[in-house]
Amino acid sequence: MTEILDIWSYLSTSPLLWLTLTLLAYLIGLGAFNLSGNRPFVNPVLISMILLSTLLVTTKTSYTTYFEGAQFVHFLLGPATVALAVPLWKNWQRIKKSALPMLAALVVGGLVAMVSATAIGYACGLRGEVLLSLVPKAVTSPVAIGVSETIGGLSTLTVALVLITGVIGAVVTTPLLNAIGVRDYRARGFATGVAAHGIGTARAFQVDGTAGAFAGIGMVLNAIFTSLIAPIFVQLFF
Repeated sequence: MTEILDIWSYLSTSPLLWLTLTLLAYLIGLGAFNLSGNRPFVNPVLISMILLSTLLVTTKTSYTTYFEGAQFVHFLLGPATVALAVPLWKNWQRIKKSALPMLAALVVGGLVAMVSATAIGYACGLRGEVLLSLVPKAVTSPVAIGVSETIGGLSTLTVALVLITGVIGAVVTTPLLNAIGVRDYRARGFATGVAAHGIGTARAFQVDGTAGAFAGIGMVLNAIFTSLIAPIFVQLFF
């Protein structure tokens, strides 16, 4: 046992170890998702988060050590977000036809995300920079980090909240939209992208190509909207 712990202590300092384990955890989650018949509750990101969190707690590895390896994956979030401009361009004609309802949905969805999160946080006793970290929780990570730092929040806490929001959104949006009778994949996708950013967008692509394209559009537009409105929101209410 002592030799095993010594080997682990040596390996845990290597960035490539945590990069490999992150990819492996996601592959396990993806395999479970496929075996389940693509059920939304068996979300690959959720499974990989549980696996990695359990491993970090069990091995008493700090998040800083883990992130030294995982930052390579984190770096790709930027290019991946920019790449979502492709479906925006491909669906430009359809977007123009639905511009007014999409704009209304964007404003309502973006504001509700900020107001509801901070109101619930305040009611639960959160104050200061912790409460401010909730404001951009519905925005994709690269943008949420910048917004959080600008308004005085904790960027690391914001990232955690963004991941939780995305996973919950990816799990509940499909059954929820089915339950309330939303059948238009444009509306389903756009709502998912606004509320659950990149993780929700990935789920939308698994359901339908049109839903995925409009989810990407919703994610990008909400990132722009929140980055512009969040500082004003904070000045008015904090």
